[in-house]
Amino acid sequence: MSSDAPDHDQDVPASRVETARIEQEMEQSYIDYAMSVIAGRALPDARDGLKPVHRRILYAMHEAGVTARASHRKSSSVVGETMGDFHPHGDSAIYDALARMAQDFSMREPLVDGQGNFGSIDGDPPAAMRYTEARMSPIAEELLADIGKDTVDFSPNYDGRKQEPDVLPAAFPNLLVNGSSGIAVGMSTNVPPHNLGEVIDATIHLIDNPDCTVEDLMEHVVAPDFPTGANIVGRNAIYKAYKTGRGRLRVRAELETSEDRIVITELPYQANKSRLIERIADDVNDGKLDGIRDLRDESDRDGIRIVVELKRGANPDVVENQLLESHLETTFGVINLALVDGQPKVLDLKETLEVYLDHRREVVRRRSEYDLEEAEDRAHILEGRLTALENADDVVELIQDAEDRDAAKAALKAAYGFSDDQVDHIVAMQLGSLTSMETAAIEEEYESVQEEIDRLETILENESELLGVIKDELREIKSSYADERRTRIIEDTGEVTDEDLIPQEDTLVVVSEDDYIKRMSLSTFKAQNRGGKGIIGADLKEDDRVSSVFLANTHDYLLCFTNQGQVYKLKTYQVPEMSRTARGKSAVNLLDLDEGEEIEAVVDCDDLEAGTGRYLTMATRNGRVKRTAVEEFGNILSTGIRAIRLAEDDALVDVELTDGDTDLVVASAGGMSIRFAESEVRSMGRDARGVGGIKLAADDHVVGIAAIGDDHDWLLTVTDNGYGKRTPVDAYRQQSRYGKGLIDIKTSDRNGPACAIDAVTPGDQLVVMSEDGQIIRTPVEDISTVGRNTMGVIVMSLDAGDSVASVAVIPSDRAESSD
Repeated sequence: MSSDAPDHDQDVPASRVETARIEQEMEQSYIDYAMSVIAGRALPDARDGLKPVHRRILYAMHEAGVTARASHRKSSSVVGETMGDFHPHGDSAIYDALARMAQDFSMREPLVDGQGNFGSIDGDPPAAMRYTEARMSPIAEELLADIGKDTVDFSPNYDGRKQEPDVLPAAFPNLLVNGSSGIAVGMSTNVPPHNLGEVIDATIHLIDNPDCTVEDLMEHVVAPDFPTGANIVGRNAIYKAYKTGRGRLRVRAELETSEDRIVITELPYQANKSRLIERIADDVNDGKLDGIRDLRDESDRDGIRIVVELKRGANPDVVENQLLESHLETTFGVINLALVDGQPKVLDLKETLEVYLDHRREVVRRRSEYDLEEAEDRAHILEGRLTALENADDVVELIQDAEDRDAAKAALKAAYGFSDDQVDHIVAMQLGSLTSMETAAIEEEYESVQEEIDRLETILENESELLGVIKDELREIKSSYADERRTRIIEDTGEVTDEDLIPQEDTLVVVSEDDYIKRMSLSTFKAQNRGGKGIIGADLKEDDRVSSVFLANTHDYLLCFTNQGQVYKLKTYQVPEMSRTARGKSAVNLLDLDEGEEIEAVVDCDDLEAGTGRYLTMATRNGRVKRTAVEEFGNILSTGIRAIRLAEDDALVDVELTDGDTDLVVASAGGMSIRFAESEVRSMGRDARGVGGIKLAADDHVVGIAAIGDDHDWLLTVTDNGYGKRTPVDAYRQQSRYGKGLIDIKTSDRNGPACAIDAVTPGDQLVVMSEDGQIIRTPVEDISTVGRNTMGVIVMSLDAGDSVASVAVIPSDRAESSD
């Protein structure tokens, strides 16, 4: 190695060393990157409403002559020219942007006229770019109109070979018309599309009234106008979005509802139809949506049509409300963020239009200056030609005498003072232009050019004339392209719950031993005289029997107590309403019942407010009684909770709501009863077993418990064979609990065992239902008043083998309203 060779291991001092804190360097680098993303990729320019990729695609199509009047070009060709000349990013990103501009469900006014598969509202992706073709749509040309007249600034492209526009001239406010969405670093934009005609009207109003308010402009731009139509709920959110540049719009699908079906004809903007249908179907299968039996997509090129077939007996309003709540209403978050002078800014409605107007004013001014310069140049040429024609003989002679063309030009300039441009045209004139007709044509053109010069000078000198040009051009675009509004505005009625859509009425809820459940309007069953057979109340399947019937209002929350000591919470309207002859719906779809678990008692829990000193008092088959404060039942799980702990051979048979000061009467199937003060049963927790209430004979069991209040006159007892009686409550003397009690009713072969006991008052009515599904409604005062140890009278006539399954009492105030 030569001794003169440099020693690479030798330290060489740096010419300049700067010390920098790493956190500051990283912060500045990140800010530079963020601003590059914000300005160069993610956010639209407030002037033309375009991001760089969209602007470059349209300009590349313009440069390649792929206009609305040209034939379609392969999308791959457009993407290739855009990528090669202007947008040095991946072809898939460019093609995605191109495809979106061709989608009539994404753009209010599509900027690309596509041919082939450019995707669908089902979320299907566009076909490969080699299969599709594209060209500019007619309205896209309005964004590029006059771009060759020095109307906008140009900058070098990424490699300096070409020039690209910083912004397009934009003959209409594209940011509002087509909207925009994008995510930058630390910020995002989401501008909704609008109706072209409304936006132009608002722009013209702003030109005429520069001091107008956002409220004034909203008389023209009433709301966003989505390409997919649908409905915007409420006006307050629209006003906030236009006033502040931010807001949350509720967008609701358009529905047509009938008794047996719901037809969806318009979807919220950006909803994926296929995924929406899948989610609805999943919720139906999971039991989250009730009342739907079929779901079909009948959409075609004419529009959206999704048919939701309803089950028999389903409430269409409730199903519609559930669909809206979970699937058919979305939120569009408005963030009107765009670049203004290269900086991101949130704009209100007026500011958005003002930025556009300032841009358009500059475009028209620069175009007028360009046209004026062109017109003045042409007038200058025409002036020279006219002078030459006036002196045609001398001009011809001068040219003939000249040695060459340059000498002829010099002679003309010396003789008449022509400029270089003028003599170039004069020397190039043909002899045919010396005719009188050609002279007249030149004179006419000169006058026309002078008029154009005067017009352009007026525009440049007079602001109102310039604004008048902008207004005229906007009106022309509106006339050519505007269409009717698609999105409607509906009033916000607040949150509508399923309960709001259900009429309040008293119903009878019937449950069978095989856990079929249904409800029927109480008015279906008119009061009859006692002793009749009644009418059919349920068409049971073979070997099934009615287990219970109870009265409830459709808006009531019910506590359903089962024989196994569990309690469930249920809204009455959730029980399907069906006809008298219908079997019902399996209760497992409503309550998480175990095998062999049956509903034995129902309590209206609208009365269960904590701190009221009220109790749920329970009686078991083996004679135990338990009292628990209503606060213990404030949070009932969907799978139910334990209400009472039972012995293996015991079962819950009845529950009463008490206030701590009533007397309780426990009745047995053998016709025995005992009355004692409620206070003798101390309040216990849900997991307790209770205390002894009545001592039973070996073959006897409890059938019910009644709470006697001050307003009760009688105790009503009904037996299995359809007999019953009223007895004054005074006939039942108070005893200590856990005694044998007194005879309540004779349980002979005619009567059969007792099956129900209730405290009643004048005006009350009785609903008795048999195990075979017969039902009768009769006034309690039709039933004879007799003593305790008596047989009673026939209440319901039963067929052989049938027996009473359940008894419900209709209080006098509710009995009158349902007659």
